[in-house]
Amino acid sequence: MRKKINGKWPVRVPVLIFLALTIVFFAACGYRLRGTGNLSDVLPPTVKKIGVPLFINQTTKFELDKKLTQAVFDEFVARGRVEITSDVKTADAVLTGTITGFSAVPAGFSSQGSADHYTVYVVTSITLVDSKTQKVYYSNPSYTFNEDYEVPQGKDFESVENEAIKKIAPKFARNLVLAILEGF
Repeated sequence: MRKKINGKWPVRVPVLIFLALTIVFFAACGYRLRGTGNLSDVLPPTVKKIGVPLFINQTTKFELDKKLTQAVFDEFVARGRVEITSDVKTADAVLTGTITGFSAVPAGFSSQGSADHYTVYVVTSITLVDSKTQKVYYSNPSYTFNEDYEVPQGKDFESVENEAIKKIAPKFARNLVLAILEGF
């Protein structure tokens, strides 16, 4: 550490003290990296089990409801500390979802003029509600997720649509759970 010069600290010492106090302040305020939260950190202590029933599918896409629901279920399980169940009768809170839209829009074309890159859109209505009090913890009537998908050469989107859905489902789930965690 430097000595005082003419009764004053050199400029570096006050700056270092300020930085140290700033770090301590932000650490004490609970700041953390985006997406690192757990459900038990944001939900009331009375919520120990969340029910995630099969999403309602209002689109014509076969098994889209099963793939998205399973991905959301898996993402919640990965976050830990709160039990996840498909049985809503035993749950303290219930997450319901209705898939209202699905579309794949061409976003890029090959040199032959066929679409080889798509942006896939999934629109859902999502609600997380306390089973006993009916308090709404999270609600978004038009939660929209989009993801780019590159079609393998020589294929069209219709032939790889199921694979595309399987690939984007975990990303949809991750973003949805992050939205729920940040909504508190």
